Formats: sequence, C-alpha cells, structure tokens
Amino acid sequence: MKLKVSYLINPVFQQDNAILTCDSAVLYTERNYFEAYKNVHIQQLTTDIYSDELQYDGNKKHAHLTGNVKMVDPKSTLTTNILDYNMVAKIGTYTNGGKIVTQDQGVTLTSKNGYYFNTTSDAYFRYNVVVVTPQSTIKSDTMRYNVDTKWTYFYGPTNIKGKDDNLYTENGAYNTLNEDAYFGKKNLYTQGTKSLKGDSLYYYGKVGYGKAVRNIVFTDKKDGTKMFGDLGFYYKIDQRTLVTKNAYIDLISGDSITVNNKKRPDTLRLGADTLQTQMVLQKTLKLIPKISVKADNQVGEDEEETEKPEKAPKITVMPSDNKNQKTTNRDTKAKRGEKLPPKKTENIPDKIKDSLKTKIDSSTINLAKAKTDTLLKDVKIKAKADSVVKVLSKVKVDSLQKNLLKKGIKDTLNKVISNLKPGILKPDSAINPLDTITTRIIKAYHNVKIFKSNIQAKTDSLFYTNADSTLRCFGNPIIWSEGSQVVGDTIYVQFKKNKLNNLQAFRNAFLVNTPADSLRFNQIKGRYMTGFFAEGKLKTLYVDGNAESIYYTQDDSTKVYKEMNQTVSSRIKFTFKNNDIDDIVYINSIEGALNPEVKTEKDNVLKGFSWKPKERPKSRKEAIGASGSKAKAKPKTTPAKATPKTVTKPLASKSPVVSKPIVPKFIPKTDSLPNFGIKPILPKKDTTKVAPKLLFKQ
Repeated sequence: MKLKVSYLINPVFQQDNAILTCDSAVLYTERNYFEAYKNVHIQQLTTDIYSDELQYDGNKKHAHLTGNVKMVDPKSTLTTNILDYNMVAKIGTYTNGGKIVTQDQGVTLTSKNGYYFNTTSDAYFRYNVVVVTPQSTIKSDTMRYNVDTKWTYFYGPTNIKGKDDNLYTENGAYNTLNEDAYFGKKNLYTQGTKSLKGDSLYYYGKVGYGKAVRNIVFTDKKDGTKMFGDLGFYYKIDQRTLVTKNAYIDLISGDSITVNNKKRPDTLRLGADTLQTQMVLQKTLKLIPKISVKADNQVGEDEEETEKPEKAPKITVMPSDNKNQKTTNRDTKAKRGEKLPPKKTENIPDKIKDSLKTKIDSSTINLAKAKTDTLLKDVKIKAKADSVVKVLSKVKVDSLQKNLLKKGIKDTLNKVISNLKPGILKPDSAINPLDTITTRIIKAYHNVKIFKSNIQAKTDSLFYTNADSTLRCFGNPIIWSEGSQVVGDTIYVQFKKNKLNNLQAFRNAFLVNTPADSLRFNQIKGRYMTGFFAEGKLKTLYVDGNAESIYYTQDDSTKVYKEMNQTVSSRIKFTFKNNDIDDIVYINSIEGALNPEVKTEKDNVLKGFSWKPKERPKSRKEAIGASGSKAKAKPKTTPAKATPKTVTKPLASKSPVVSKPIVPKFIPKTDSLPNFGIKPILPKKDTTKVAPKLLFKQ
C-alpha cells in the first residue's frame, strides 16, 4: 500500500499552541507524521527548540530532535545532541549527555541522562552529574534541580567543593543561591586539616554557620584533636566549634600504656556539658611558662623553654667594589702601623650616596643572622614608600639608621623615611612574624571530667591551649593521681613534650594521700603547691604559705604504723615513692609534734580536709559529658503536722543550658600573695573565658 507523502520546502506547521518551521520536510498525511530537516525551530509559548533534524508524531505530540539540539526558555537553556520532547507535558529527555545553563545565576549542569520538566522547572539528572556555580562545584550520581527555587537535591554520593572547603553526603539538599544545605546520610565537612561528621548536618554558607546532630566527630589532623558529641555548632569566620550532649574530646599524649602486651598512646579524655574549640592568635593568650626546680629547691621558669628575644638583623653598607683602585698613601701608612687621622665623610664614594637615593641592592646589604625564613633576598629599595616598607618591615629602622649615619648619609635616610605614608610604619617599630602564629584553645563548661591512666580530674570549668600545654581548672577543681587527691581554688596541670610534667594548686591547696591498703590519711595543706611528675607519677611536692601536714610513719619491716607527725612550716618539701610519702624536708619556721599512733584519733584531720573518691572518674566512659536530657525529679513527701496526711512538694527540675554555657563567677586573683622564697607561676585573669554566643537558636 502506497503512503501519501508530500515533500515541502520552507513549510510551517502548527498544532495547538506550537508552531514549527524548517528548510524542508517530508509529510506523511495519513500517519499525521512528518520529518523536518535543517534549521528546525519549534516555538511553544515562551519555549523555543532548535535542532538540525526532527521526527514529529502529531498523534502522540512527541518530538524526536537530533543534531545541535537547543531548548531555550526564560529560565534556562538546554543543549544536547538527541532530545525527546513531549509537547503536552512539556518534558524534555536526553540520554547521551546534555547541559543546562540557567539564565539569571549562570549555573551550569551537565550529566549523561537528564529529564527536564518545563512546567515545574524541575530537572532530574543521572550519571556523571556536575554542577558549576560561582561559589562551588558539585559532583553527584543522582540529582534533582529546581530552576526557580535554586534547590539541588542529592540521592547518591555527592561532593560540594567550595573555595577552601568540601561537603560530602549521600542524601541531602543544597541551595546554589544562598548556599544553605542539609545532609542526612554519611555526611562529612572538611576544611584544610579539619573535618566534621554527623548523622545530620545543616550548613548556612553565606554566614558560615553549621549545625551537626548525633554521632558528631570533629577532627583536626594538624594537632591530633578529636571531639565528639551529639549536638554541635560550627562557625567558619573564627574557626570555632561548640559541642554539647555527650561531649568529650581526646588529646593524644606522649605517655603510653600496655594493652594486651602492646604499648599504645595514653589518650587524655576531657568531657563536659559544653565543649568549645577554636583557633586563635597566640599573641592574644597569656601563656603559662614551663617550670622546674632550680638551685636551693627554688621553683621557677624552665630556662630550656624560655625563648630569648630576637635581635634585629644588622645592615652593613659595603664600600664600592673597584678592583682597579690604586693603593693610596693612607693605605701605605696603615700597613706601617702609623696613626691615621680621622677619615672625612667627604671621601665616601658618591656611588654609595647615589645608590641610596634610588635603590639598595644585594651588593650593598647583608642581612646577618636573620631567624625569620621570610626575610627578603636580593632586596631592592626604591624611593617609593611601598618598596621601602618591604625591607623596613623586616629590619628595625633604628639599626639601619645607626649604620647609615656612620657613613655620613643622614640626609638621604631622612628623605626615604619622610616618603613613608602616615600610619604604615614608625621608625621604632618592626613587624614580628610571631604575631601571626595561631594555636588551638579548648574551653569546657560545667561538670568537667578528665580521665587518663595516671591522672583524673573534676572541675566546674577548664581552659586549655596547645601553646603552653596547660590544663587550667577553675571552680572547685579536684585532681587525683594514683593514691593522692589535690584540691584548690585553681589548679594547673602542665604537660611537657606531651607528657605529664607538673601540677600547681593555688589558694587553699590541700593534698590527701593514702596507700591502697590503709585507712590512714596523710594530709598536706598550704596556700599553694607545686608538684612534679616523673614517668607519669608524682615524685616531688613543694608546699608554701602556712604549710601544715599530718604524716603517719611506718615500720620498714612490718609496715605497721608507729607515729603521727603533725608539723607547721612556711615551706615543706615532700618526696613520693610507690604512691606514698617517702621523705619530708622542712625548710623554714618549723613547729610540730610527734605522737604515738595508738594515742592519736583515727579521724584526726586538718581544717579543710576533703576526700571524695566517689567523684573520681574510673573509666573513659565516665568522663563523657551529660546527655543534655532533662532528668525527671521525684516528688518529695513531707508529713504534715496538723493532719496525718502527707503533703507532696515536687522538687524543682534543673536542666543545664547547653546552648549558652555560663562562665563560672570565680576568677582567681593574683595579688596579696606573700613571698616565701620562691617565684610561683600565679594564675592570671584569663580574658579568653567568654561564654560562646550562638548565631542561631537550636
């Protein structure tokens, strides 16, 4: 059966609200079907479709376009080689690669397969999906994008690469306009050496704020920091991370423990209701110097750890380099040892003066013994302010001036300095590269607990920085080490080379020591204490300021307690062995009594005695912070006097506010401490203990 076929030149077809034009076409009238060739153009309301060839089924209203296909609407442009388009549903489909470019924001989407819904402005992509925006590049396996709302939805492994960070998820959404995002499966945020994991991540890109929920892990490979919790907040602008609910942080130490006959790092676990970590400039912190025992049992700064002030590099002006210069009469007299008259400045070669007006190159400047790696090489100074600053920022101007004045070129130097712009550099100032060094700080608030194999602690709040490796404990701190317990208004625990080094307790310091098999309590109190550790164990303790002690002596052979030694002194030194006091040295103003142990009361204690073994963390699990859930208070029943009935009065429920931690009111003072012959490192007011503020409510 022969089909009715018409061959048309420059035809125009119309069906419903669509108009089609082309250079030539073959029309099959009975099938309501035609083929179009060259310069094919379909216009449907605000949508235009172009291609080289077209096969159109009028009954199904379906167009199959091939060759340089382009579909344009007011919101986006789609380009591909093969496109199937449904004229009724306004759905375009490609399976051999395509690209969509939005008109307003310049977002480009490419993929192997794509499905574009013109009516809803939704586009679905599959396989090798890449989205390029002005802020980021997104790579995914399966994605949906809405041209109107700018929201991108992910249904497979996805990476969002920003300028300096990266987001990974396997299920989530991201807005290419305001950079807001939500991720719900296998989420990971990385920025440099830092990373943040969580079951759910929320990120607000414009303000640089993130929120993580459940199973949070914050890691910084640079300093080995790992922080955990169930609710966390991240602030990109100041690189600050705050974690609550089951919050704890692990700090790797240099000590090791043996587990199953294998040595492993002895990690220090720090837990609290609220933990916060941040990178700050080291110069903004008041660091605690390392301490050690010097001559005559004096405690002071460790000389090995004390940095000597840097000396400004010297600038030497060399004479003119002229190999053909003849030997003068002055040189001859100098060889004979004759006394020479003072050299006049007029004899200085004019070459030096001229060069200083324009440049000081590498042949005239020698930067000697410079510790800074960033000192400029082959320095060239022009008479312009910007060139001079580069050199003068590294070399003190007064040193330069001193050397140049010796050569009689004071006027030239003054001209150079006068060209400097006001406020850029003063003659007596120099830029210190150490001012740009950053360090990590950790703040812990409320119910702070520490667990390490050789030391445990409990306190209300804590501050720590890697710069001095010191745990600063504030608010009723208690430190346990083996058989000893130390309390005080403020306690510092310091590490040296990542190993436990010393402990300092200030004001109302009290140490209780008891052997494991004894009910006797050796007691030591004073205004402040300084203890030193060796191989993770307390070895020496210095007590200063109204030092008092109660010490029970034992028989060396039978280990039976014989006497109780009670002493008062201005300074006492204790040495420990096998977790027990081994020796006592009384230094100043000794008063005491020695009584037989059988005649002393077993509960004889010094004023301020405190022994709290039940509060001591016994495992790493016990050091984890509170869950943050409100505990249900049990009603308290009180019998009434007038009637036999009972009156029930509920207890007030107190739940910690984890989102806005409160800084403890206690602030240690640094004055009114007498001098007892040593120079203790006293606590200073820490301006860094500021309650973190959240940009967003939970």
